[in-house]
Amino acid sequence: MTPTLRTAPDSDFEFSFDAKRQALGPYVATRWGWDDDFQRSLHQSRWQERPWSVILKGGTPVGTIATWEVDGHRRIGEFYVLPDFQRAGIGSAVLRQLLAQADHDKQAVRLEHLKWNPVGALYGRHGFVHESANDTHCFLVRPPIGSHR
Repeated sequence: MTPTLRTAPDSDFEFSFDAKRQALGPYVATRWGWDDDFQRSLHQSRWQERPWSVILKGGTPVGTIATWEVDGHRRIGEFYVLPDFQRAGIGSAVLRQLLAQADHDKQAVRLEHLKWNPVGALYGRHGFVHESANDTHCFLVRPPIGSHR
């Protein structure tokens, strides 16, 4: 069963924050510890800035993702799949859907991840390449397939 996306109304804020806490929290805690108040405040600002979707598997919410356009390319952020549903092909299926649309629109896709988060391997399997890095994050890009940009 292919996962689907639905627009996240404000009533999904708590689910989205819990998905972040479960999926990203252990990687944040490794470096900085998890400060629930700080993370909630950061999450709230991103919730207001970006268009969010809830990832559904058979009608069950299993994660979140935000996608938006910036300067002629697509951005992916807040891509969290609950641990109980990870390594089941959900992230790959969501990426395939988003990347197919970006290819159709001839747009590159950019995202970032914590250097020590193994999710980088998932992105590499889907054609993302290293664009730059800082002390904590890798910044990746996936050019549109079939484009000569």
